[in-house]
Amino acid sequence: MDGHADLRVVNARVVTPSGTIDGGVAAADGEIVAVGSDRNLPDADRTIDAEGNYLIPGFIDPHVHWGLSRYEYDYHEGLAHDFETETRGAVHGGVTTVVNFLLQPDPYLPDMDFFREVGRENSYIDFAYHAIVHQDHHVEEIEGLAEEGVRSFKVFFNWYKHASPELGIDHSDAGRVYKVLDKVSDINDGVVMFHAENEDLAIERRRELQEEGRNDLEAWSEASPNVAEAMQIEQIGRLTEYTDSRAYIVHMSTGEGVDICERFQEQGVNLHAETLPAFLAHTKDEDLGVWGKISPPLRGEASKKRLWEGLRNGTVEYLGTDHCPHKIEFKEKGEGKHGDVWEAIPGDNNGIEYFLPVMMSEGVNENRISMERLVEVACENNAKRWGLYPRKGALAEGSDADMVIVDLEKSAVVDDDFYHTMEPRYSTFHGEELTGLPTHTIVGGEVVVEDGELQVEKGGREYLARGPEGVVRNET
Repeated sequence: MDGHADLRVVNARVVTPSGTIDGGVAAADGEIVAVGSDRNLPDADRTIDAEGNYLIPGFIDPHVHWGLSRYEYDYHEGLAHDFETETRGAVHGGVTTVVNFLLQPDPYLPDMDFFREVGRENSYIDFAYHAIVHQDHHVEEIEGLAEEGVRSFKVFFNWYKHASPELGIDHSDAGRVYKVLDKVSDINDGVVMFHAENEDLAIERRRELQEEGRNDLEAWSEASPNVAEAMQIEQIGRLTEYTDSRAYIVHMSTGEGVDICERFQEQGVNLHAETLPAFLAHTKDEDLGVWGKISPPLRGEASKKRLWEGLRNGTVEYLGTDHCPHKIEFKEKGEGKHGDVWEAIPGDNNGIEYFLPVMMSEGVNENRISMERLVEVACENNAKRWGLYPRKGALAEGSDADMVIVDLEKSAVVDDDFYHTMEPRYSTFHGEELTGLPTHTIVGGEVVVEDGELQVEKGGREYLARGPEGVVRNET
């Protein structure tokens, strides 16, 4: 190092893998070159005074669904559109890396060049992919996808058997789950991801509630009760043990799920779980209308409390958002916020942008989680699980200079101008005041958002091909 940097942030509380220090970080050529006290940092072309605020790694969102605007576009056009609009929201909210779910009925391998290129051209942040395995030919592609740097494979067990046929997703039974777990057990760092929700039970409950004339958000939750998730996680744990594979429950919503994961983890089974800010901040009895319709549904106060406990004690190790970009007219099916809960489209909007503010507001500022633990579950663990560490997820020498300055006292009300995405007009947090917001987002050593203003153009970001040796720089 020649003792000169492009950028340095000083006068910060820096959250590093080995603890929080007073000082700063210097970056050159997109990488972190120094972490330490201000006096030990090299000179730089530009210095930002963090004014005593926290400096943390950019959040990693491992759970988003770009391309859902495909109700206006076809899937590939929708991907290009959503990469631009939704990662623009990401950088305003302090998320600097994203892992998106590929979802199409066709095989994925013939389109891998497109999937790489569409992100490089349209994204504001580096990106990787999971593949949703929902057709037999997708199961056949698993080894080939691993060669292309996709090492995580999601199945719906057994949700989307009846629900939302317009999504074009096929569910998996225990037989396909077995086959996918078995195949992935042979892939270095391979992980099978599960939407765990039993629709055989849910469809019966749904019919009963509809016959009673129920049409409220709480009915949507009652239509897929806690036991529907618990039943599936129990089976996933047993099948994971049977195949000696690795499983990850996405968007876990129930306290029962935490208990089951804890039991299997104590037995040495590689069963892990993510939860969502929505489940940590909301319950089923709030007046959210169809905006609060997500799958799995919002739960009660006991589950919310148990999920926070699981995050603190290590049972729940990951956070994502399940961000589904839908236009409001499509989400509501044209019937307004309090329209038909059975017909409305499931999915929460704008998660990638509210992720960090909600976790600061509801977590750190409410003393439900420490800043250090939050950085673990939103940055470090996500990077490790998806083969991105230590390039991503840490403020350490040699890591990418993806950083966020967070002012824990800065607040804003979530209104129609809060978000910078395709559809800023709704989310499950509309009308709430959030306290703990980013002031600067830095991606690859470049300030991309400063005081709410975007500083850069889209594109020029990297596809993160995951391999046995982790993510290699400049693989293009």
